[in-house]
Amino acid sequence: MTNFKPKALQEEPPPSYASQCQSCELSKQRQRVIWGEGNPNARIFFLMDNPGLREDKEGNAFVCGTRETLQLGIKEVGLDIDSIYVSYLLKCRPIRTYNKQLAREACLSHLQFQLLEKKPYLLLGLGNAVAQSLFPDIETDVKSLRGEWHIYQGIPVAFSYHPLAVRRRPNLMKSFIADLLLVAEKNKELQELNR
Repeated sequence: MTNFKPKALQEEPPPSYASQCQSCELSKQRQRVIWGEGNPNARIFFLMDNPGLREDKEGNAFVCGTRETLQLGIKEVGLDIDSIYVSYLLKCRPIRTYNKQLAREACLSHLQFQLLEKKPYLLLGLGNAVAQSLFPDIETDVKSLRGEWHIYQGIPVAFSYHPLAVRRRPNLMKSFIADLLLVAEKNKELQELNR
């Protein structure tokens, strides 16, 4: 682990309609729309709640602690970082208080478009906000969903703790790694079936 160095993943440019989106109050706060990052053609789609800080005060790109923890977990289970695409429920980084429910509802169409366009083989939802947004009709959380596969819009989906929660509560790392391993094993299984 001492040799681990996270890298800033290449951001995918948003479609023009998303760049111009005014559907929620985050449009008045944002610096830019963050559509996603990593390999846009990846079979594995990781979904978090919202994009984190990407530049320091001088404007230099850096990897925030959330993305560093995520990449560390990915490395630990032997997944290739280039086989993953990371996106967010919200496509704008919030910088002040906002109506979370309305913002998530407004951004849901963007996520649905992404999933239809990318057709990922696997989806990993990270955090309670994602679990509750994907399954709004049931009262749920990551703890009750993790460790098994579910289906969202025809895509197998697993859940784990948000990397920021793992960073703040290191005792969650073992469960986080187990959930990433579940994804790695399912990915390997699907690769063998498609040979």
